[in-house]
Amino acid sequence: MTRLIGVLFAMALILGLSGRMHAAEVQDATAILDKAIKALGGQEQLGKIKAATWKSKGTITFNGNDSDVTNSSTMQDLDHFRQEFEGQFGGNPFKGVTILAGDKGTRKFGDNNMDMDKDAVANEKRTIYLTTIPITILPLKSKDFKVETIDDDKVGDKPAVGIKVTAPDKKDFKLYFDKESGLPVKLVAKVAGFQGDEFTQETIYSNYKDMAGIKRATKVVSTRNGEKFIAEEITDFKVLDKVEPKTFTEI
Repeated sequence: MTRLIGVLFAMALILGLSGRMHAAEVQDATAILDKAIKALGGQEQLGKIKAATWKSKGTITFNGNDSDVTNSSTMQDLDHFRQEFEGQFGGNPFKGVTILAGDKGTRKFGDNNMDMDKDAVANEKRTIYLTTIPITILPLKSKDFKVETIDDDKVGDKPAVGIKVTAPDKKDFKLYFDKESGLPVKLVAKVAGFQGDEFTQETIYSNYKDMAGIKRATKVVSTRNGEKFIAEEITDFKVLDKVEPKTFTEI
């Protein structure tokens, strides 16, 4: 009996310490987020961004071949998104549109329209929050996302602090912040490709500039499984008071 009581006491002690350690990790992660929010422009300014639109130009890489591409994106919260893109692939022009409106999604490539199935909608929602969260960070302060600290890393030659984020879809990603400035500098996540296959995508954010009252990364470079994928330069960023409903309905 004495031995059993000892074991139970030891287990209780371990569980108690574990709980306190987890609370400390959450507190540390909160401090990292607070510093990032301040660095990006402050909670009041970032809180105004319920909807935004931006344009970019750059390259996309398939099978080792780079193609020029331009993008125009519009977001509203984390569940409405429109992206229009066009460029050249193999010497041939291409255009496409992706729309997400809540639990419905549509894609258009050339003259072909395709409604997204449930899995495709879920993948697109993940793409949206991975794209938009580094802009404001504020969604990570809500109860929908769980955060905890992870080991530090280096981005380029600068030290970075990191957090692990578990999203509402139960999938996680890692987000790193410059240790000195607090600005987001790297995101690592599993993502689905165009054919549904999974990749580890690493995105680097740099060249921050003042745009629409906040600090915005204007250079965004992503690799998939260590290989080049997209390199973008953000050329325009605007905060919107409202978005026309047809933006998320007309393909």
